[in-house]
Amino acid sequence: MTSGQFDDAARVWNERFSRPEFLFGTEPNAYLARHAGLLKPGQRALAVADGEGRNSVWLATQGLRVDAFDISFVAVDKARRLARDAGVDVDYRVCDCEGWNWETDAYDVIAAIFIQFADPVSRVRLFARMKAALKPGGLLILQGYTPKQLEFNTGGPGELDNLYTEPLLRGEFSEFDILDLQVYEEELHEGVRHVGRSALVGMVARKP
Repeated sequence: MTSGQFDDAARVWNERFSRPEFLFGTEPNAYLARHAGLLKPGQRALAVADGEGRNSVWLATQGLRVDAFDISFVAVDKARRLARDAGVDVDYRVCDCEGWNWETDAYDVIAAIFIQFADPVSRVRLFARMKAALKPGGLLILQGYTPKQLEFNTGGPGELDNLYTEPLLRGEFSEFDILDLQVYEEELHEGVRHVGRSALVGMVARKP
């Protein structure tokens, strides 16, 4: 991503997050929260493109040591307030996926929740970086929309190439132990942007 592209994307997301309310709510993503039993206090976690902090703050309330980043400084400011109100510490940074310092074998858990801004070329690069950043035995918890979401129009990028299918995820993470992979429909109530019947895919995969 060039600096111009970064500036354009940051501007768009800063405008979207400038509403006084939390765009996607303050509760954690339901698929992420359903896998709380896999998490252990003291683990190190990364929340990718975390927006206003709902998922990073929840991870921190589970006792994890959490890093998080987002391209929008407006969203990160709101995330810091949310963490402060929850009485937890999260290390927030303002950057995009290209600007994040992807440490190798650094994290026990990576949460990648609705990160479907990435086109196919960027997605391959992003998935590779997340895989490398996980420690051996580390978990990736991922939630996204499937192509059927274009029929519902209740959230998501609206671009077919950015959506996930089960074969795509099984192929991209073929070397991982896939603990859970569900393609399903569910009513979402996440703020004002993810509302209504939605076509979803959730995956939990363990790095060998």
